[in-house]
Amino acid sequence: MTTTTVPEFQHRTVLLDEAVDALALDGARANGVFVDGTFGRGGHSRLILSRLGPKARLIAFDKDPQAIATAEQINDPRLTIVHDSFATMREALAERGVNQVDGILLDLGISSPQVDDAARGFSFRNDGPLDMRMDTTRGMSAAEWLATENEQTLEKVIKEYGEERFAFQIAKAIVARRAVEPISTTRQLAGIVAGAVKTREKGKDPATRTFQAIRIFVNKELEDLEVGLNHAYDSLAPGAIIAIISFHSLEDRMVKRFFASKANVEQPDRRLPIRAVDLPQPELKLLSKMKPSEREIDENPRARSAVMRVARRLPVPEGA
Repeated sequence: MTTTTVPEFQHRTVLLDEAVDALALDGARANGVFVDGTFGRGGHSRLILSRLGPKARLIAFDKDPQAIATAEQINDPRLTIVHDSFATMREALAERGVNQVDGILLDLGISSPQVDDAARGFSFRNDGPLDMRMDTTRGMSAAEWLATENEQTLEKVIKEYGEERFAFQIAKAIVARRAVEPISTTRQLAGIVAGAVKTREKGKDPATRTFQAIRIFVNKELEDLEVGLNHAYDSLAPGAIIAIISFHSLEDRMVKRFFASKANVEQPDRRLPIRAVDLPQPELKLLSKMKPSEREIDENPRARSAVMRVARRLPVPEGA
């Protein structure tokens, strides 16, 4: 009798087919060079590899050691794994002899195994150490940060990264509690937040926004995204496609504005004597904006907030 081992924590990749379809892996492009900037548990990467030609190359990034361990189990010479943030993309590609790529995919969500594993400290639903680091080999844990940061900065982070209107009360409660005992577990923090939040959003735990804010800050997610967008853009060959899946408004706003800055250019006064070739030209073409279907959301509620934006790098006009 054969038994099948089921992983303790499973991940369902959001917009799996839609994201890989967006990269248009057909024709000559099937033997190009592509980047999966957020390997996670490899859902997108595996599907990309299944559609690539024998001469293609896929370079996958991730900060999480567990994600890297999963990637290393894939026995495919076309796959290169980088244990680092996609914010290092430009240098990492150059080190591997790559200057331009044919497509880039960024899935900015955290993986289900990270959330479901209480030992990682991402979730308030299961008690565990208050860590929250994507890369557990470096940096300051959430518990260490909460123990040392001043009240004003705590409030600012919770307000700006969590869009939490009770940030002042939460920061004040954290400082008061840590004066009595260390805040070292997720349950402790969730309890502190619950006591400070006066009204709750229907269907949402009062700790949701605070946990999001601290996770974003500890992992420098918005800073990485800002740098990574520029690195990704610089790495796109003419005609290359970039697809980005975000899961909260702060990320999506950054992606939307960055794409718009490259796609929409201000034209000078038509009365000025400027040659057509010298007029500002758009550098990206916006292709699509997509959200998960109702069926996908029903099957995977964590997909509810996902938004994917897709754009293509335009060629530089002749004579420019």
